[in-house]
Amino acid sequence: MDAQKIKDQEMKNRPMMDPQCLECPLNITLPHNHGSRTAEFIHYKPDAIVFEQTASTFQMISDSTRLKILWLLCHSEDCVANIAAAIEMSSPAVSHHLRLLKQSGLIVSRKDGKETYYTLADTEEAALVHDIVDRTFHIKCR
Repeated sequence: MDAQKIKDQEMKNRPMMDPQCLECPLNITLPHNHGSRTAEFIHYKPDAIVFEQTASTFQMISDSTRLKILWLLCHSEDCVANIAAAIEMSSPAVSHHLRLLKQSGLIVSRKDGKETYYTLADTEEAALVHDIVDRTFHIKCR
């Protein structure tokens, strides 16, 4: 079982905190009890690395050029030249953004002879980004 599945299972098995208890196992003490469920949810707070990875994903999709590229690659596989033409940018500029997206794990590439083709990665994170793109632009894959 991989580390994330083990962590997910541990999270499911943790008992919910008593809302009246303002101290949680993470040694975080809330100064006030306003009747909210914050004390319960602190118990399930993801590690700092999860927040950093999530912020990195949002950074990738916050750039309009990368968003255009992702929009296209959510629905097709293509080469740099065609992607550049489709979003009306130069190939070097598109290559720069493709490199960043590939490093983030949102897209993958494959070589066919001299040509490199790019498409959305087959990961849970990329699928979530695909869903966000579809919902944002009201596009349905065919």
